[in-house]
Amino acid sequence: MAADSDPESEVFEITDFTTASEWERFISRVEEVLNDWKLIGCRVGKPPEKGEYTSGIWEETSLEINFADFKFSITHHCLKQESAESEGVDEPEEDAYPLAMQDLLCMNNDFPPRAHCLVRWFGMREFVVISPGANCEAIVSESKCNLLLSSVSIALANTGCHVPLFVQIQQKWRRMFAGECQGPGVRSDFEIVHLRKVPSQYNHLSGLLDIFKNKIGCPLMPLPPINIAIRFTYVLQDWQQCSWPQQPPDFDALLTGEVGGVEFGKLPFGACEDPISELHLATTWPNLTEGIVVDNDVYSDLDPLQAPHWSVRVRKADNPQCLLGEFLMEFFKLCCRKETTEEILGRNSVEEEGKENSDITQALSKLTEPAAVPIHKLSVSNMVHSARKRIRRHKRVEESPLNNDVLNSILLYLFPDAASDKSDSSDVKSTQPSPGGKTEPDKDSEDYHLYNQLKSASCDSLTYRLALCICMVNFHHGGVRAVAHLWQEFVLEMRYRWENNCLIYGLASGPPDLRCCLLHQKLQMLNCCIERKRARDEGRKNATSDGSRDKSRLAPESAGPAEVSPGKSWDSWSDSEEEFFECLSDTDEMKDADTENEKKPANKSKAEGRLQPHGKITLLNSQEPLYIPVTQEPAPMTEDLLEEQSEVLAKLGTSAEGAHLRARMQSACLLSDMESFKAANPGCSLEDFVRWYSPRDYVEEEVSDETGQTVIRGDLSARMKIPGNMWVEAWETAKATPARRQKRLFDDTKEAEKVLHYLSVQKASDLTRHLLPCVLHAALLKIKEEESTEDIPSVRKALQNLTSHASKLLRHPSPDFKKLEEVINQMSAVEAVVAIARSLKAKFGITKGEREEDGDELERFVSCLLEEPEVCVVGAGRGPAGSIIHKLFVSSQRAALLAPMEEETGRLGGTDDRKAVPDFPPPAGREILLRTCVPRPAPFSKALPQRLFCVLMRDEFRLAGAFSSDTSFF
Repeated sequence: MAADSDPESEVFEITDFTTASEWERFISRVEEVLNDWKLIGCRVGKPPEKGEYTSGIWEETSLEINFADFKFSITHHCLKQESAESEGVDEPEEDAYPLAMQDLLCMNNDFPPRAHCLVRWFGMREFVVISPGANCEAIVSESKCNLLLSSVSIALANTGCHVPLFVQIQQKWRRMFAGECQGPGVRSDFEIVHLRKVPSQYNHLSGLLDIFKNKIGCPLMPLPPINIAIRFTYVLQDWQQCSWPQQPPDFDALLTGEVGGVEFGKLPFGACEDPISELHLATTWPNLTEGIVVDNDVYSDLDPLQAPHWSVRVRKADNPQCLLGEFLMEFFKLCCRKETTEEILGRNSVEEEGKENSDITQALSKLTEPAAVPIHKLSVSNMVHSARKRIRRHKRVEESPLNNDVLNSILLYLFPDAASDKSDSSDVKSTQPSPGGKTEPDKDSEDYHLYNQLKSASCDSLTYRLALCICMVNFHHGGVRAVAHLWQEFVLEMRYRWENNCLIYGLASGPPDLRCCLLHQKLQMLNCCIERKRARDEGRKNATSDGSRDKSRLAPESAGPAEVSPGKSWDSWSDSEEEFFECLSDTDEMKDADTENEKKPANKSKAEGRLQPHGKITLLNSQEPLYIPVTQEPAPMTEDLLEEQSEVLAKLGTSAEGAHLRARMQSACLLSDMESFKAANPGCSLEDFVRWYSPRDYVEEEVSDETGQTVIRGDLSARMKIPGNMWVEAWETAKATPARRQKRLFDDTKEAEKVLHYLSVQKASDLTRHLLPCVLHAALLKIKEEESTEDIPSVRKALQNLTSHASKLLRHPSPDFKKLEEVINQMSAVEAVVAIARSLKAKFGITKGEREEDGDELERFVSCLLEEPEVCVVGAGRGPAGSIIHKLFVSSQRAALLAPMEEETGRLGGTDDRKAVPDFPPPAGREILLRTCVPRPAPFSKALPQRLFCVLMRDEFRLAGAFSSDTSFF
């Protein structure tokens, strides 16, 4: 008693049973998710239509939940159907079966070709799956599996959810699930058995029926009838009897007979191998009973030729070698090359002396300062190595990557005008902007829309043809070295044409087209320079032929700098003060001016550079007509020059001085036009210039004069009267100088050299980036051309998506190359689809159809094979497609079984061969579906649906069973 009364010996341990355990929290979280997804209560829905599981839309919703520190993913799968209320479906009865139990007996979607594995095994339209997280271990132990199943059962009971709930157990590759579905007084348990080998006693229908009967344990005698659905799948892999649909190479062509080789200007297309690896034939017996069919270890009634339903699916080869896709990918790989053209083709002797001598800024110090020679450079091994390196480089220089025949053919394709004398063709053929003689592409044509979207170039342009040649040279004639060689020759041709005033063939006239790629703009800029240079040279020739009269005209040029010194602030924006613009149309104007000079004495204010009168408008200060002057054309610019100009203008800032400088830089063309206007209209005012140049800034209104008569008076607009207006300042600075004696706004010599330098320093990777839009443009046109003969809707839709995606990528200043590589891979996949279509047509002999109706049927069949995952064969084995499939299997069987025995069995007749060789190989897979409705577990229980799905393959045996029981009367 003393010990009991001791307060220190009494220890109180309080256990709080109101605190939730981790297991209870997990169950509660599952219940919350089911409530949030509104899966509580009885679900209403109409029976699924035939094929709806494949053609319908499946929705998935996922969340993450935790059991202690173990992560699970809970996913709701549901077939999207029209609401039951819109269909007028009555409210369900209180004791109605859950939809999942009703689906167990539905025969409309027994073997869906494309669906979740649980949909195929149990035929459900809605279910929830709890699976371990992405980086979590599998649920392998039996105790953990039972714990999860208990959690599922409790959550379903607490919430009243009628949607089946599954738990994924074992390793994920085994696809093992256990689940449960609860309804009012009923419950279905979902179980799966998975083995690697098929037990011999269950390798046929009779053994599987025994398993099913033993599992349901029905006490009724006789047992209610069992509905049976069977599908056998046969695989055809041998296509030896079918010809390869790819066109053979042309061995007489320049490309030495390579597969898929084509002439310059065309891209290859097609697969180098058969893009179809397997054909799967599924023979189905959809609705059988136990007594109708016999299938045991001794005998089977299941003959594929007698099956009422045939369906076919095609399995594509993994990454088939496609010519166009390989062509594009090899070209795209050049984007990663970092070498310059000189490094690829070999350095010259000056560059071989070392990188330390290549810096010209250190030239003086190299001459004046003594440099110590490192000891290692004086070693024999270093000397030998450098000598070998120099010899190797000289060898590479001597060995031309492209032979002369190929190079001449390419250059002749790029420059057709070079076939005749350049002096003649420069005036005749080179003036044509393209081989077709078009200056503007048809705006309604497909090519116009494509090159606008992709920012490439027109199909008949030089840039487009160059892209195709670079692509072909890279693939067939030596890779990156051949590309560098061709590019070097191309740049030399561009310089030759500039120096000899030969217009570049295949370029539209006019300023650079900013809708095209930058390289195309550069070539157009060079062409503009050649045009201006030719115009100036022709003007000089005409001026020289006029003799002494031209000397008097050229005399003011020597005094040009002295005369324009007051306007130095404006003229200083030009770099070439002593160069003058010779307008092509000035020769006629010069003659007119000289005839006027003969009629009247020389006058300081004589008009020069007139083009034509501006209507009937006269000068404000005199009655002389207002003449439109001959002006200089604005300088053409490429997009990179525009970007540089905008950056320079932006760097001037927002200050008053910066804004003033910006306005003066942008007003060079305005000043030139003002000087031309003053020369053409002596005695004119700024108001006269504004009336011609910007009529909106000259406001006219009716006013009354002193005599009361209404007259029209005009004045400059308000913005022209702002103090410090640039127009007023420019007008005061401008001298009366005709366009031919002004400094050139566009220095063609300088710009041409800039373009030629830009072209010469381009690396192979830079050239690839410039030409990639043109190559993709050509590839899309090639796919469209090939698809037009096959008429494949999925290819047309894929091409639209590809064009849209490529357009967004290529218009970006620095496109994402990984995404561009994905575009090329998608093009290759589209090419494979077209190749598959041709292969199928060849195999099914569509062009050889005996009857027209058979040909139409086969065309529809092939078209469906391309668009759908599985296609039903009309007439099964007796239809036109079925008979061809049968022949394919028979040929394959004979080739596989008789080829090794051809010499021994040569004397045997055809009848004996057919008896010895079966028409079909053993089925690669067998699927058997057993269904019935029996009371379980007691004879007086409700009759509930039972289902067993069996899969028998060479290395897999699976039983997926759904067994329902009555929880009220048991």
